[in-house]
Amino acid sequence: MANPLTNWNSDLCGCCTDASICCYGFWCCPCMACSVAGNNGENRCLPLCDILSPAIVAACGIPLCVPPAALALRVGIRHKYGIQGSICKDIATSCFCECCSYCQMHRELKYRNSNKVVVVNMQPSPMMMAPGNPPPAGFRGHPGVVTAPSY
Repeated sequence: MANPLTNWNSDLCGCCTDASICCYGFWCCPCMACSVAGNNGENRCLPLCDILSPAIVAACGIPLCVPPAALALRVGIRHKYGIQGSICKDIATSCFCECCSYCQMHRELKYRNSNKVVVVNMQPSPMMMAPGNPPPAGFRGHPGVVTAPSY
């Protein structure tokens, strides 16, 4: 069964949740964009495509209105964390609110990276589960992990 979709951690114009990010994005949106790309595991220079691609594509006579890197990062983050939305909303957000979109993505990555949960599966080996072989107190289930017995 698939995990239910969640919402973005903050609104698109949710600057009040972390004003330092919005100030950073307002004064240096390309720096913010490169930071978001790097924090998402992409090349930090990826957002520079948004700056250079309109001029290159327009020189070839092809109109371009959607910033490709902003759109790709937004869709990637949305799919990676199971956030509700649609490609149409992502296109509109990337076209008309690019800087706010990068601020929202930065806040989302900051939230998701600070709330990582590590799950350790602790199951005894089959030998210990055999009848008549109760696990000894303080047994080692995995190398380097010691668990206390539960009574």
